[in-house]
Amino acid sequence: MGYFVCVEPGVSLYVEDLNPAGEKTVVFLHGWPFSHKQFEYQFNVLPAKGYRLIGIDWRGFGKSDKPANGYNYDRLADDIREVVDALLLDDFTLVGHSTGGAIAIRYAARYRGGGASKLVLMDAAAPRGFTKGTADQLLAQSLNDRPKMVRGVIDDFFFQYISRPFSDWFFQLGLQAAGWSTAAIIRTLRDERLDADLPKIHIPTLIIHGVHDKVIPFSQAEELNQKISNSRLVPFRYSGHGPFWEERDKVNRLLMKFVG
Repeated sequence: MGYFVCVEPGVSLYVEDLNPAGEKTVVFLHGWPFSHKQFEYQFNVLPAKGYRLIGIDWRGFGKSDKPANGYNYDRLADDIREVVDALLLDDFTLVGHSTGGAIAIRYAARYRGGGASKLVLMDAAAPRGFTKGTADQLLAQSLNDRPKMVRGVIDDFFFQYISRPFSDWFFQLGLQAAGWSTAAIIRTLRDERLDADLPKIHIPTLIIHGVHDKVIPFSQAEELNQKISNSRLVPFRYSGHGPFWEERDKVNRLLMKFVG
């Protein structure tokens, strides 16, 4: 079922809550500039195995409200905390992809886990996001021809071949975001770092990263593995930035084993 959770006056986030009676809960944070729907190939499979899956569209993206501000990691993490509190979640696994991985890191560090007993970082945009050059280029494109910018992001996203219909579907997910929120997150990825957060994470952490990732280099996953205690890195040999689709069966098996 889908519903909205108010995270501050005038701002509500869309939450997809599949199989609420599931024994184990997994919360998914999508990447920029998409929505929880990018995890379709996890939501297709895991609920039937007994898991409760919760997909959150962060502010400015997907079906959530799109305010003018609040696009820094602290506020984005606080939004997730509001949803967690509203749903009375505890002992859940938090999965973050790309920028969602950066938000998950800030959440776990800021709230000492915040009810999450396990963390999964998938091609996380951490400890840094975009270089200044990449960010400035994306920002200019975003503010002048956002559809073309999103299409370019998708062209670099996957290592494996994607069909034109799949590319078009993914493109539409990216266009659901507001122009201002899309641009604001590019600035956040350029200006904020997460180095100080990493030593504060003590829950078991699984790091998944495509070795062919052109968006966030694999070397950053190795750095996360070194700096997050109790972490394990699993390289995905046949993936770029999207293992959730490129090696979806392997991702699903690994998630089920890690969550338990």
